[in-house]
Amino acid sequence: MRVAILGGTGDFGLALAQRLVAAGDDVVIGSRDAGRAVDAGVRVGASGAVNHECVVAADLVVLAVKAEAALATAADLADTIGESPVLSVASQLRFTKGAVFPGDDARSLAERTADLVRGPVVAGLHSLAAAELGGDDPPEQDALVCGDDAHAKELALELAARVVSGRALDAGPLASARALEGMTAVIVNLNRRYRAHAGLRVTGLP
Repeated sequence: MRVAILGGTGDFGLALAQRLVAAGDDVVIGSRDAGRAVDAGVRVGASGAVNHECVVAADLVVLAVKAEAALATAADLADTIGESPVLSVASQLRFTKGAVFPGDDARSLAERTADLVRGPVVAGLHSLAAAELGGDDPPEQDALVCGDDAHAKELALELAARVVSGRALDAGPLASARALEGMTAVIVNLNRRYRAHAGLRVTGLP
C-alpha cells in the first residue's frame, strides 16, 4: 500500500511511518517544508515530499497533522488529494491545569474533514500514543477504525493491523469518531493521573 502521511515529521506521524515501513508499505512523509520531509523520511526509510506532492497517487492519505491544523490542511490539499481515502487520526482536545476535555464542537474532526475533501474519510488510531507506536515492539493494544465507506475502511483497518500487536476493529460509522476522539481525552487523563501509558483492549469479541 502507498501511504501518504501528512504531518509525518511530528512524533505520531514519524512513529507511524516507521512502523509501516517495517511492515513493508511504501510510505511518503509530507510536510510544508520539503527539506524536513526528506530528512524525516531518511530517518525511517521512507521518502519525503512537500504536502502537495506527498499525496499524489496515494492509496491512503493519513491526516496526522496537529488537530488545530487538520481542517485547514484538508481544505488546502482537497484538490490534490482528489478521490483518495483519508484517514483522520487527530483529536481536538481542550487542556486545562486540572484535566483534559474533548473539544467543544459536537461533530468530530473526521466528520468536519469529510465536508472538505471529495474522497471518503475514515477515522482511527486515536488511542495510540506516539511513544508506544514508536517503541521497539508494536503496541499491545487494539486499534479502532470507523467510517461510512467500505473500501476506505478496509484500507484503514489493513493499516491499523500492521501497527499494533492486538486487533484492528471496525467501530462502525464515521459518526463513531465523536466517541473515538473523545476517548483520547479519557486516555490522556488516565496517563496523567496514573503516570502510565494507557491504551485500549476490547474484550468479549470472537
